[in-house]
Amino acid sequence: MVACFLSATALQAQILRDTASLSLLKKGVDDIYNFRFDRAREVSQKINKLFPEHPVAYLLNGMITYWENYPLIPSSPACTSYENDMHNCIRLCEEKYNPDNYAESLLTNLGARGMLLLFYADNNLSDNVFPLAKGTYHYIRQCFDYSSFYSDFYFFTGLYNYYREAYPDAHPIYKVLAMFFPKGDRVKGLGELETAAKNSIILKAESSSFLSYIYINFENNYQKAYTFSKSLHELYPANLEYLSVYLRNMLLIKKYDEAENLIRLYDNTTNNSLLQAQLAIFNGILQEKKYHNNLLAQKYYFEGLDDISVFGYYGNEFAAYAYFGLSRISDIKGDKQNKKAYRKKAIELTDFRKVNFD
Repeated sequence: MVACFLSATALQAQILRDTASLSLLKKGVDDIYNFRFDRAREVSQKINKLFPEHPVAYLLNGMITYWENYPLIPSSPACTSYENDMHNCIRLCEEKYNPDNYAESLLTNLGARGMLLLFYADNNLSDNVFPLAKGTYHYIRQCFDYSSFYSDFYFFTGLYNYYREAYPDAHPIYKVLAMFFPKGDRVKGLGELETAAKNSIILKAESSSFLSYIYINFENNYQKAYTFSKSLHELYPANLEYLSVYLRNMLLIKKYDEAENLIRLYDNTTNNSLLQAQLAIFNGILQEKKYHNNLLAQKYYFEGLDDISVFGYYGNEFAAYAYFGLSRISDIKGDKQNKKAYRKKAIELTDFRKVNFD
């Protein structure tokens, strides 16, 4: 999510007015998203020299930390430096208020806040989410005043418009809380996110990522999601999160052959433990759905569950896929007790029970 925010830092100031600086910034962001962290650090150092004491330096460093330690979980030693960088960025944005460059400050501030919220939400750190989200809402509302000037702001307005309506629909417990916020518009929000995906200076990847997530989990339109997950993987083939989303999407639309070829490629090359666990679960889905080898599928599901357990809340969504699969296999075997138990466990772990590969 930080990519957008980097462009933001100079939206009305030096970077966007200077072709060389803007090109350098885009290069650094591409390096980070494609997991070329040594090259990204070199860019960060150059940016810091060009713009000393600028909040964007903290944002760049935080982005590097986030992706280099993917998945960033609370027990990671990198969490402290990550949170410090984001809080320093926010502090500088709010201490050095300049009305002439407010668009720049606004996007940078939202960038750091967005990155922190992403980390807290992914790890179910609700005590951190709520106070930060409350303070961020004020800045989100300001984006509507700038969206007609800078396409990057459509990312934020699109998220607000969509989630203000879709999230309470998916989680009725929040409907009362939602009444305290101005109404959104799901269709308009999706349109704004697509505008950001097409026209933003730096926010294209993040907009496509959220569109893929929304179309899979909220809209259950897997074919539409595939457009965005495929383009993300092709743009950033080394990005493990985008790879995982792409593979999941292919399996949901039954592109089993293409998914299997990619899984085999990364099965033999990755040393990322989260991806290894996800690949085990994907292999289970392949064995169950493509080859109808339930014994081998069950083996992969249990292997994936064991490997992903160390990631806690971060791994719940994929653990749910494995439990859904084990429930289906139990049903075929006539094991009604485990069919029910596994499905119950899957539903406890996921917020999106329709995404189950049934």
